Amino acid sequence: MPVVVVESPAKAKTIEKYLGSSYRVLASFGHVRDLPEKDGSVDPDNGFSMKWNVQSKAQSRVKAIADALAKDGELVLATDPDREGEAISWHVHELLRRRRGLKLKGDAKRVVFNAITKSAIQDAMHKPRAIDMQLVDAYLARRALDYLVGYTLSPVLWRKLPGARSAGRVQSVCVRLIVEREIEIESFKRREYWSVVAQMRAPNGEEFLAKLSMLDGKKLKKHDIASGQAAERAAKDVVAAKLTVTRLESKPARRNPPPPFVTATLQQEASVKLRFNPRRTMTLAQKLYEAGLITYMRTDGVDMAPEAVSSARKEIERRFGGSYLPKSARRYKTKAKNAQEAHECIRPTDMSNDAGKIRVADEDQRKLYELVWKRAIASQMESARFLQATCDMLSADSRTGLRATGRVLQFDGFQKLYLEGASAVAGGGKKESNSGRSKAGEEREPENARLPEMNAGDPVTVSEVKPNQHHTQPPPRYTEASLVKKMVELGIGRPSTYSSIVSTIQDRGYVSSDKGSLVPKGIGRMLTSFLTTYFEKYVGYEFTAALEEDLDDVSGGRKQRQEVLEQFWTGFAAAVADTESLRIGDVLDQLSDMLIPQLVPVDGDAEDLRICPRCGNGRLRLRTRRGDGGAFIGCSAYPECRYLYSLDGGASNTDSDIQQDKQLGSDPETGLAVSLRSGRYGPYVQLGESAVTKDKPKRASIPKGMDQASLDLEAALALLALPRSVGEHPDTKEPIVAGIGRYGPYLKHGAKYVSISDPNEVFSIGINRAVDLLANAGAGRGRQSTKGSGRKLGEHPEGGEIQLLDGRYGPYVKWKRVNSTLPKNMDPESVDLKQAVDLIDDKRKKKR
Repeated sequence: MPVVVVESPAKAKTIEKYLGSSYRVLASFGHVRDLPEKDGSVDPDNGFSMKWNVQSKAQSRVKAIADALAKDGELVLATDPDREGEAISWHVHELLRRRRGLKLKGDAKRVVFNAITKSAIQDAMHKPRAIDMQLVDAYLARRALDYLVGYTLSPVLWRKLPGARSAGRVQSVCVRLIVEREIEIESFKRREYWSVVAQMRAPNGEEFLAKLSMLDGKKLKKHDIASGQAAERAAKDVVAAKLTVTRLESKPARRNPPPPFVTATLQQEASVKLRFNPRRTMTLAQKLYEAGLITYMRTDGVDMAPEAVSSARKEIERRFGGSYLPKSARRYKTKAKNAQEAHECIRPTDMSNDAGKIRVADEDQRKLYELVWKRAIASQMESARFLQATCDMLSADSRTGLRATGRVLQFDGFQKLYLEGASAVAGGGKKESNSGRSKAGEEREPENARLPEMNAGDPVTVSEVKPNQHHTQPPPRYTEASLVKKMVELGIGRPSTYSSIVSTIQDRGYVSSDKGSLVPKGIGRMLTSFLTTYFEKYVGYEFTAALEEDLDDVSGGRKQRQEVLEQFWTGFAAAVADTESLRIGDVLDQLSDMLIPQLVPVDGDAEDLRICPRCGNGRLRLRTRRGDGGAFIGCSAYPECRYLYSLDGGASNTDSDIQQDKQLGSDPETGLAVSLRSGRYGPYVQLGESAVTKDKPKRASIPKGMDQASLDLEAALALLALPRSVGEHPDTKEPIVAGIGRYGPYLKHGAKYVSISDPNEVFSIGINRAVDLLANAGAGRGRQSTKGSGRKLGEHPEGGEIQLLDGRYGPYVKWKRVNSTLPKNMDPESVDLKQAVDLIDDKRKKKR
């Protein structure tokens, strides 16, 4: 019985149903081996040889495939029809070929299909081929490049750029895109301009809108009316003018349907219409593909199979009538840079099945399928037809002119089923109103649904004139969908990588999402500045796109893998070597010159933009924090000047409440000033000043949970008075002390400490309450135990008991010598054995 290998169990189940009992279909669960996460897995000095490790979870899957082949050595590899799928087949075949005691019957057969349907699978089984080593070489080249960049550049970042986690070949370029867009937004200067719109009346009494297009005999440009006074004067000219129709033009216009989906456009439309991020979209699309409902979802080709086109045309005629069917089928060609067009578009496998006919339990899958179905059908429908009308009106002295436009829909065509973009309602319907504003928030031409019947020479009268104020708008921030679109335009990344790249830059903390928009974080700005300073070529858009072309040339047999890798590595290794002598201080000074003018709101006319805006003497520079290795902007005159600025503050956010000291009053006993301040470890209160007292001023941290905004002199003095004596313990006669330490409010009795949950209670806690807390405290260092701690969760698969305990840093799971702290969002009471094993395995992996 031949053994068919695919990636996923869901795909295996569907294919086995179509092939019948004469085949055994098994899943590899994706890649079965990968490069070890350590230096040396790719060896540039040995022909870029690559060391592979079988993944621990894949051992049993490979064994199951080998056991099945022991009875019949015929191997059929039916993984996805792209580079990754070809690579998975190659990895599986390499492992099985080298397995002792296993003899394969002839060469492995490679079959590919673009859709998981019975006809497509059976047809593919009759057309087997060998593994395409050109596609495998392209995969190996990409994997080697990404590995070399990650494991060569990341250590440089760890040593030279505090807070940076790692760098990726394409991810770093995407971070640069987002950072540069943010700089563009921050440096944008708004410009005021006005428009004048008039309510006009035609000779037959019908009213319509027109916009002032000529003033003082000159044609108006968009920003020519720059003030309200000028707009008012222009409005008076319109009211006083005797206007006559000088030109009336009407011409037909057409709008063609958009092409069917490719990976990038599916992600963009799903984001706009369904509010799905790229990762969610691809997960749902994968499930639809494995269920045999849509074609392969990782593609940049817009072409549709002839039989699918024929099926779509039949469906259009059946559902909408012959008037919605073009005379000939539509053919599309992709406009994306470096598109491979290896597969056809994303479409339903059966055009007659709309969303109401498919069997899926997940409503989000149904919504995405509906989007795919409507787009595919609409792409073969007739164009929408309009009648576009323009009317020009001029005053008798030819000094004042207005223009009115109108558009009448004559035939809706494909728009009966599908409207593209943010202004459309998925599933058909009318366009949503944009309130007369364009995507950038600027003024849009007033357009009438239709214009009245008029002739050249007809007089028109003005009913009302209204000046409207507008402002130019900065470019919008990237969303996940628009970032993917930009990647496609630049030719960086590939359909299989879009969603993972967008997710990775957020997971690494370089970018955050704010109401759907991607905002660079401080460390993301630092990363971009560092890479553009010392590795400018390798984060260049053209270079990255050219490298993608080289990888495509490898897959097409036009270039050799070795050639591409050597060409990249020679220059890149030299650039890395050039950074060896860099000192962190030099790097921070270089980045300070780049980042401080972008971020800190200082006087733009100053000769030195790094002069501290608070003291005027010190110079601003990037500083690093202890502990988390992060960075901030501080004054060189520290500690006399405590100006701080967060890298995440942004040029429009001065963080004034934190940067400026807040005077709370004076201590009645000493007469020293009491102030609220912010330091590198958070907010605190201080008694006195360094310049006034010989000794270091007394300070007290403000614990988390205490309202900083409502902190007054009385509360500050209470903090400064800590630790305070609560009283003697009735049993031991030893003092009980309340205070605030590194880990928050606490009680101390001898060598025993107990945490106090409410920070305000540290000022008022009495002896009875203190004794009760001490008596109920858990073992160990005496901290309050987490609910559910001490629980035995079960046996680890490798032997040994796993316990849930409470420690200095919170609840954690313990197995032998491995301790793993629970994430903040994980409830200790709900932790089960599987979660504990996963936490322990992750900790072991990090230790290795």
